[in-house]
Amino acid sequence: MEFREKLLKVDQVLNSDDTKALAFLCKDILKCDISSVESPIDLFKILEEKDDLSEDQPYLLADLLRVIEHFQLLRELDLNSTMSTTVNPITPYRKLLYELSKDIGQKELKKIKFLLTKDLQRSALELNVSTLEVFLEMERKDLLSSSNLLRLEQILKDVRPVLWKQILQFKDSQGKIAQETGLVDLRPRSSSDASRRGKDQTDPPPYPMKAQQRGICWIVNNFDFSRSSGKHKNREGTDIDEGRLSLVFRWLGFEVEVLPDATRDQMLSSMRELAGRDHSGMDCVACVVLSHGLEGGVYGVDGGKVRLKELTELLHGVRCPSLRGKPKLFFIQACQGNKKEQAVPVPANGTVNPKVHDQTDGPSGPGVNIQTDGPSSPVDICSDAVVASELLPSTADFLTAMATTPSHVSVRLEDKGSWFIQSLCKNLVQLVPQGQDLVSILTNVNDDVSKMFKRIGGCRQMPQHSSSLRTRVVFPVPEGRFNHKVTFDDFLGEESTV
Repeated sequence: MEFREKLLKVDQVLNSDDTKALAFLCKDILKCDISSVESPIDLFKILEEKDDLSEDQPYLLADLLRVIEHFQLLRELDLNSTMSTTVNPITPYRKLLYELSKDIGQKELKKIKFLLTKDLQRSALELNVSTLEVFLEMERKDLLSSSNLLRLEQILKDVRPVLWKQILQFKDSQGKIAQETGLVDLRPRSSSDASRRGKDQTDPPPYPMKAQQRGICWIVNNFDFSRSSGKHKNREGTDIDEGRLSLVFRWLGFEVEVLPDATRDQMLSSMRELAGRDHSGMDCVACVVLSHGLEGGVYGVDGGKVRLKELTELLHGVRCPSLRGKPKLFFIQACQGNKKEQAVPVPANGTVNPKVHDQTDGPSGPGVNIQTDGPSSPVDICSDAVVASELLPSTADFLTAMATTPSHVSVRLEDKGSWFIQSLCKNLVQLVPQGQDLVSILTNVNDDVSKMFKRIGGCRQMPQHSSSLRTRVVFPVPEGRFNHKVTFDDFLGEESTV
C-alpha cells in the first residue's frame, strides 16, 4: 500500500474524537491553533508541510496510532514495527494529558469544570467541552504546562486521587530518567546552582520563555565549496555538527531549519525571509552558521563574503518588529583568520605549571586529520577583514558566539566535527537542565575548548562571545531525557577533554 493510501485509510477509519486526540498529541509540533484541524487529512497536510511526516519518516503516524490504541490499523498499514530512533516528537507531557483524559468520566469532568469556574471562560466550561479541550484552555490561561502541573494536581487530588498519583509517578519517573542519564537534572545540585536557577533575588528576571514555540533555529551548513574557484576546500565533518545541533535545539523546543550549501546571496535571501516572518508567538530566534570564514564574516559556497553585520542587522527591531525585546542568538563556526592560538603556561599558586600541555592533550595518532574554517592565504585576511566591533549591532537583545577570536583559526575534525560545536552541544545538554543561563554556558564552552589541544600542527582554540542582552537567557528544562540512540560520550566525541 502506498504511503498516501495509508494516510487516506487512516482518515476513513478514525472518527472525530480520534481526530481531536491526534491534533492534541501533535500540538507541540504544530505550533498553531489546532481547532482548525477537522479531519486526519487536515493534520497530515500540516505535518507534511513541516517535514514531520513523509513516506521516509512514517514514525510519527505509527506513534500516534499506537498512543490512541488503534492497533488493528497499525497492523493493516504494516506500521507495527515502525519506531523512531531519534527524538520523539510527541512529548511525554502531551501523552500524560491524553492518558489522563481517557480516565476522566463525565461526572468527574463536571467537577473539574466546577473547580475551574473562576479560572476559565464560561464557553470553556459548557457541557459539550471535552477534557482535552479543558486542558487546552488551561494551557492558554497559563494554568497548565509541561513545567507547571500543580493546578492540575490540586484538582485531580480532589476529584480523582488515583489520577493525581499518576501525575506524581510521571514526575518521579522523569526525574529518575534524568538522574540515570546524567543529562537532565531537575534539582539544583548546590546553593550556587539554585542561584543560577533564578532563585537569587538579586538577579534580574530572565527573558520570558513561555510561548508555545521556543523559536526557529536557522542553520546554514556549507560543505561543498567546489564553486569557490579553488579558494576553499570542502568542509568535511560539518554534517556531524549539523546533526548534533539539530538534535539539541529540537530538544530545547526549537523548530530547526537547515539551509545547505548556500551562496552569499542565498544566505542573505534566507535571512531576509526569516526576518519577514511573524515571530510574535515565539520566545527567541537562534541562527547558526557553519562555514569557512574571515575576521568578522563568513563565506558562501561560491566564495562570496557575508559580514556578520549583514546577517544580524536584518533582525533589528526596525526590520523585524516581532522579535523586539526577544533574544536573537548567533553561533558562528568559522575561522576569523589563519593564525594559530599560542599556548602559555598558567601560574598556579605563584608558580608555573610546566605540564600544562600534557594535561589537555587530545589523540596524537598520525591518522588524525585536522581542518580549519579560514581563508586560504593571509592576503584574504588583510584585504577582506571586518573589524570586531561590527560583530554586534547597536540594538539590544543580541548575542553572538564565535568559535574563535579575531584573526585565528578554528579546528574541525573530519570524523568528529568542530571543537566549538561539540562543546556547545555538550554544555547545553548538561547545563540547561540545571537552570544555567546561556552566557554562563558559553563561558563553560570557552573553558572546554581552551583546554583542547592537538599535537599535530600544535592547534589550540579560544572561542569568544559578545552580547547586548539586557538580562539572562534561561531555557526551560526540556521534557524528559535527551533521547539519542548512541551514548553521551559517542555523541560528544573523544575531543571533549573535561
